[in-house]
Amino acid sequence: MHRMERKKTFALCDCEHSMALDAEAVAKALGLEGVPAVNTQLCRAQIENFQAMLGKGGPFVTVCTQEAPLFQEMASQRPAAPEVTYANIRERAGWSDEGGKATAKIAALLAEAALDIPPVPTVTMKSAGVCLVYGHDEAAIEAARQLAGRLDVTLLLTRPAEVPPPRVMDVPIFTGTIAAARGHLGAFEIVVNGYAPLRVSSRSALGFEAPRDDAVSTCDLILDLTGGAPLFPAPEKRDGYFHPDPGNPAAVQRALFDLSDLVGEFEKPRYVAYDASICAHSRSRVTGCTRCLDVCPASAITPDGDGVKFDPFLCGGCGGCNSVCPTGAASYAMPAASALFDRLRTLLTTYFKAGGEKPVLFVHDTRHGEDMIALIARHGRGLPARVIPFAVNEITQVGFDFFASALAYGAEQLLLLVPPSRRGELDGLAQQAGIAEALTNGLGFGGGRVGVVTDVDPDAVERQLWDLPPQRSIVPGTYIPMGSKRTVTRLALSHLHKVAPAPVDEIALPQGAPFGAVEVDVAGCTLCLACVSACPTGAFRDNPEKPQLRFQEDACIQCGLCRNTCPEKVITLKPRLNFREDAKRAAVVKEEEPFECIRCGKAFGTRSSIERIVEKLGQRHSMFPNAEAVDRIKMCEDCRVIVQFEAKDNPFAGAARPNPRTTDDYLREREEIEDARRRHRESKGGAGDDELK
Repeated sequence: MHRMERKKTFALCDCEHSMALDAEAVAKALGLEGVPAVNTQLCRAQIENFQAMLGKGGPFVTVCTQEAPLFQEMASQRPAAPEVTYANIRERAGWSDEGGKATAKIAALLAEAALDIPPVPTVTMKSAGVCLVYGHDEAAIEAARQLAGRLDVTLLLTRPAEVPPPRVMDVPIFTGTIAAARGHLGAFEIVVNGYAPLRVSSRSALGFEAPRDDAVSTCDLILDLTGGAPLFPAPEKRDGYFHPDPGNPAAVQRALFDLSDLVGEFEKPRYVAYDASICAHSRSRVTGCTRCLDVCPASAITPDGDGVKFDPFLCGGCGGCNSVCPTGAASYAMPAASALFDRLRTLLTTYFKAGGEKPVLFVHDTRHGEDMIALIARHGRGLPARVIPFAVNEITQVGFDFFASALAYGAEQLLLLVPPSRRGELDGLAQQAGIAEALTNGLGFGGGRVGVVTDVDPDAVERQLWDLPPQRSIVPGTYIPMGSKRTVTRLALSHLHKVAPAPVDEIALPQGAPFGAVEVDVAGCTLCLACVSACPTGAFRDNPEKPQLRFQEDACIQCGLCRNTCPEKVITLKPRLNFREDAKRAAVVKEEEPFECIRCGKAFGTRSSIERIVEKLGQRHSMFPNAEAVDRIKMCEDCRVIVQFEAKDNPFAGAARPNPRTTDDYLREREEIEDARRRHRESKGGAGDDELK
C-alpha cells in the first residue's frame, strides 16, 4: 500500500466528458472508503461542489491544473482554507487514444498527488536594483535608457565604434572591457580593463578620458548585450545575469522586462544538501573522488580541504552532483531523495494494484516536459496508457539509484526527456545510464531499458512513445525505500538480482561506477594501513589485535583514495557489482605475524614493513651508519630510547654531574683545615697561621 501521510479526498472531474473516468476503480485502487462523485464541469457549472469541499476543511486533491488559478483564488477567500493539491490527469492520461485504458495510470497519478512533499530549504538574495548594462553600440544605450526608470543603471561600452552621444546624458556612460566577473544576483563584482569615463565634450561620437586597468566595481544585476562569450559558465543558471542575443529583439525585450522586477528580496531554493562527513573527495590532501566537481556546469562547487564547498547562490539546481555522488554526500533537496523514492514507489505500486501492465516511466522536467506532454495530448494521440509521466525539477538530477529503483518497482523501461537547455550537461547522466545498461544486460533483462529523448518536435516524441519495442516484464518489488542513497540502491539491486532471468554473481561495470572491489598486490603490501586511514566508507579495515588488512566490497565506492594514498602503489580499482554474500563481510586481504623486538621480545609492527625499512635505510642513511644503529630499527619504541641513552656516543649526554654538597660537608672540611693548621704549628714549634698559606 502506498503511503499517504494525511488522509486526503479527491475532487474528480471528467472535463465535460472529454475523458473516461472510472471512479469506482480508482477508489478501489486508492483504498478509499467511498466512491467520489465525478463532476463534469467543476470549474464552472459545478463550482459549488468545489466550494463544498473547501467547507469540509480537510486536505484534498483536485484533478485539474488548467483552472488551478481560479480554484486558488476561491480558496484564498476562505479563512483557514484546507490545503488543495492539483493533479493533471487530463493531458497526462485521459486525453489519449488509449484514454479508456488509462484507469490504472489515473489511480497512480492521484496516489502520487496525495503524498505530502516536505518543503524545500531556501536562501535569500537581496537586490537594490543597481544594474550594469554591458554592450558596444546604440542598442546598449537604448536598453540602458529603458531600464533607467526602474533601476539604477550604469552603461559600460566595450570597444565602441562611432557611437553618437545621446542628447541628454540620463545614464552614466563608461568604456572598458570586463576582464573578470564573479558573484550572483545582488552581489556581482567585476574587474574592468581600459576603464574610462565619458568625455562630456563628446560631439559627433562618444569620446572618453584616459583609460586605466584593473578597475573594480560592484552591482546587483548585469545585462550583457555584447553578443560574445558569456561572463559566466552556464549563464542561464546565474541569477541576475542576462545574456540575450542582441540580434533577437524579442529576447532583449524579455530580458528588460525580467530585469525591471528584480528589486527587493528573493528566495532561491537550496537545491543541494551536503554532508561533509561522508564526502570522498580528499583525505590528508590526497584527492580521490571528483565526480561532482567534474559535472557541475555553474562552477558552484569548489574544493574545500578534504571536502568540497557548495555555493547555494551560484548553484543552478541541475542536480548533476546528486546524480553522480557515490555516497549521497551531495543530495538533491528539491525535493529530498526520500520524497522522490516515495513518489516512485507509490506511483508504480498503485499502478499495478489497479491492474496496470508493462509500465514505462516517462521522466521529464516541470517546464519543457509539461509543455511537451500538453502538446501531444492536445494535438496528437496523447500518451499511451502504459506510459506514466514522472516530473522532476531537472532531468539531470536522476542517477543510477533512481534507475535501479524504478526497474525494481516494476518499470519495464525509463525514457528521459531532455530539454534543449540541458543537452550540453549529459555526461553525468550518460555515465549513470551506462551503469544501468550494464546491470540489465548482466542480469538477463536485456539492454535498452534506460533511454534518452532529445527531440523537440512533439510528433517525433509521440512516435517514440507509441513505437516502444516490447521488453521482458520485471516482477515488481514492494520494499520500502529507507536509508541512505547507498542503502536504497542496494535494496533495488537485491530485488533485481532475486527476480533476474539470469542471476549471475558478478557483473563488470564501466570505469567510474561507484561499486566494485580492489585488487591488492599482497607481495608488495607492507601493511602500513595508509589505505585504512584514507578510506571514507570503512571498506578498508584493520585489526587492532594483529597486523591485518581487511576489505568489505559492499562498502567500496571506487573513489580511488586508497589507490592514490598507497605508498607502495599496489592497489588497483575493479568496478563491478558483486551479489555474493561475502561482499557484505570484511575479508582478510593480507595478514602477517608481528615483528618482535630484538631486545625485549615485544611484538610491534609487521615483519615485512620492518624488513622494508631496514632494506631502504640500513647503512644507507646518515642516521643508520652502522649495525648498532640499524638494530634500533628492529626494536620497539621503548627499547630504542633505552639503548640510545645507554650508548657511549649518546648525543644527549652531558658532562658528569657534580656530587651534591651539604652543610656537613662544609663543616667537615673546615675541621680538616683546622686540624692541618694545628699539626703544622706543632711541627714548627708554634709558628703562625700565615706560614700555612
